[in-house]
Amino acid sequence: MNNIVKTTIATLLFSMAALSSFAQAAKYKCMIQMNAYEGEKAYVVISLINPSGAYEKTLAVLGSDKQWYNTIKEWYKFQNKTKEKLNAVTGASVGGGDRAMRTLDIDETKFNKGYKLRFESAVEEQKYHTADVEIPLTKEAITEKANGKGYIKLVKLNKVQ
Repeated sequence: MNNIVKTTIATLLFSMAALSSFAQAAKYKCMIQMNAYEGEKAYVVISLINPSGAYEKTLAVLGSDKQWYNTIKEWYKFQNKTKEKLNAVTGASVGGGDRAMRTLDIDETKFNKGYKLRFESAVEEQKYHTADVEIPLTKEAITEKANGKGYIKLVKLNKVQ
């Protein structure tokens, strides 16, 4: 084969691989409804948790002041080790009784393989909830309403078409 054919084949294979990796991520609109509580606004972190229970990726951070990230203790340990870039996934914290909307990019290759979404919440000088909400990453569970155990009243996700 001549070099032009080899280069063309290599370019096509690379392009197909790149397109398949883009096609695996799906967007989900996530609505978080907070319980009515007194005090400061809550910081909420949404993480992808692998089948062994370890953090794999931060999907969203509601609360942009890095000074308070240490109040979300378990996630903060992961963040300190990995030094993930968070600029694209941070936003405003959310107050008692309020709602927050976020769009999450979720890798569809992780579905039905034991992964889950974890929602952690903390409020300054109040209790920290490691697993305020956990949603199994299955096609069935991802769009069901999930009730919280702490500051979060409920979480609802819908796939963006």
